Amino acid sequence: MSRYTGPAHRKSRRLGFSTLESGKDLAKRPYPPGQHGMARRKKSSEYGLQLQEKQKLRFMYGLTEKQFAKTFKNATKMPGIVGENFLKLLESRLDNIVYRMGLSNTRRGARQLVNHGHVVVDGIPVDIPSYSVKPGSVITLKEKSLNHPAILQSLENVLARPAYVEFDSKKMTGTYIRYPERNELHADINESLVVEFYNR
Repeated sequence: MSRYTGPAHRKSRRLGFSTLESGKDLAKRPYPPGQHGMARRKKSSEYGLQLQEKQKLRFMYGLTEKQFAKTFKNATKMPGIVGENFLKLLESRLDNIVYRMGLSNTRRGARQLVNHGHVVVDGIPVDIPSYSVKPGSVITLKEKSLNHPAILQSLENVLARPAYVEFDSKKMTGTYIRYPERNELHADINESLVVEFYNR
């Protein structure tokens, strides 16, 4: 299945979950889309709950089904808790790190910045959004991108950054300090259901 490129708000309403993490996509109409969207939701089966949790994560990070499954497979090979490892790998994607640093207001925008060659990792230009950033890596922008209007506007809108990334807006340089702790990530995600989905 290809990556979903339609309205993010529609998927958020369908899942009853803010895939943009801002809550704005559910503020006006917090019910499923369609003619019968306001009708009472049907009780989901165990499989349905697992699938919904998987879709929450997949649409939040903007991955294709193949990318998502591959990332999960990589998480199973790491020592520790599979679900938490999976979230760490998703957070370590370059497009997500660019988003977390505030260089873009959305992950879609961050992915576009990476695709268009604006981002440099440890002195090497990288245009692959799925590139896995290692803790300690330094993220910068190409010199020609330092005054990019969209980037400057996004930085003005930043209210806070997670503790596992830092960014110097004067030098336009950021660092992925460490892998995030579970309590620093989205509390409404039940990663154990995703693990159960793939292990069923």
